[in-house]
Amino acid sequence: MPQPELREDAELVARAAAGSEHAFRQLYRAYARPVYWLAHGLLGDQGDAEDVMQETFLVAWRKLPGFELAGDSLLPWLATICRFQAANRLRARRRDRDHTASAADETLPDTVDVEQQVIDGELAERISRAVAGLGDLDREIFRLCAAEGYAYQAAADELGIAHGVVRNRLSRIRTRLRTVVKEST
Repeated sequence: MPQPELREDAELVARAAAGSEHAFRQLYRAYARPVYWLAHGLLGDQGDAEDVMQETFLVAWRKLPGFELAGDSLLPWLATICRFQAANRLRARRRDRDHTASAADETLPDTVDVEQQVIDGELAERISRAVAGLGDLDREIFRLCAAEGYAYQAAADELGIAHGVVRNRLSRIRTRLRTVVKEST
């Protein structure tokens, strides 16, 4: 025989607190809609309101064993839980929005300086032409030491020449490239 519908919140709360899922379902059916509309009013988003309504009833289920109903209705207690859950959701939204905005700020320049891009492009082209004008050995020394980060001795071993040759030639190459850079400024 089906259990009769219980109308008294105090009796439903007591049964739900004792572990009755049937009593809790009755409370859910009675108050889900008002809790949803409260959440929707606070958040302005249907999906978030549904989530907060579910979170509200989950928190209520967990806290029911130690809860004593002060009035005739469970709704004020549920509304308080709902407000806390909605506030948590709003804080999370702000945190996500702030994080997204700061991440975008870090990756994008404030403005694009077209003039500087042209100057940088021209300078890179001049340096490239200067390196291309070097002899084969000097180009290899430049590639190994400046572009690939080899130490003098490692470059010397790679090229089969003396350490001092690499050091002296690289010094002259750098002097030549400094002149190219100074001419462009």
